[in-house]
Amino acid sequence: MDPNEDTASPNTRLVDAVRQVKIAAAERNDVVVDMKEADRARLDLLAQRLQPVFDEVPADDERFDFALSSGLQPRLWIDATAHVMMGRDRRTYRFVRDTRLGRIILAEAVDAAPVVEAVTTYIAERLHEREMAFAADETVSYRAGVSQRPRVLEGRSDDAVEDEEPDADTEPSGAASIADTGAGGPEGMALSRRDRDSVRGMSPIGWFVLGLFVACGVAILYYRDVLIP
Repeated sequence: MDPNEDTASPNTRLVDAVRQVKIAAAERNDVVVDMKEADRARLDLLAQRLQPVFDEVPADDERFDFALSSGLQPRLWIDATAHVMMGRDRRTYRFVRDTRLGRIILAEAVDAAPVVEAVTTYIAERLHEREMAFAADETVSYRAGVSQRPRVLEGRSDDAVEDEEPDADTEPSGAASIADTGAGGPEGMALSRRDRDSVRGMSPIGWFVLGLFVACGVAILYYRDVLIP
């Protein structure tokens, strides 16, 4: 047997190869962990600079998160759609927002100051949008309340309308009004009201004369067989 011939078994070579792969993977993981920790440290410093702005946001506004998330790529969340992350070079701050048309970059800089200003402006715009929405709701509610107020008759003051009491002789808008309307529409209703007004305005003498005519008519109908031969 040749002494230079490799006597190691294939299984031994495979075990050594797996060991080398594991060592390389561990080294890469260490690099990834170090990069992730570096990104998180930079974002943490940015969050500290933005903390005074975060503290001024109303506590009842639930749209903002202001949280630093962990993962393969740490992010400083501003709200549900906007966050700050580090660029591929691990030195550039990138402020982005997700929209229906895709992700847009709101600010990008190596220095943290422009990103802090961009985040502050973004938060101010969101707060202004909320105030405008509340103002629009109040305007709609006010207009709805005004439209439901009773209208005052033209040429009459509010006091006159409030002091005016309903006429005791005026019939309610019930069956009588429906009957008058069916009799002839608005014109028939106006005529029937005038007739009722004329009947109510008759004097006692007029009532006596009317009763006399009715009595004569009844008598004639009763004695018509006697009077007519």
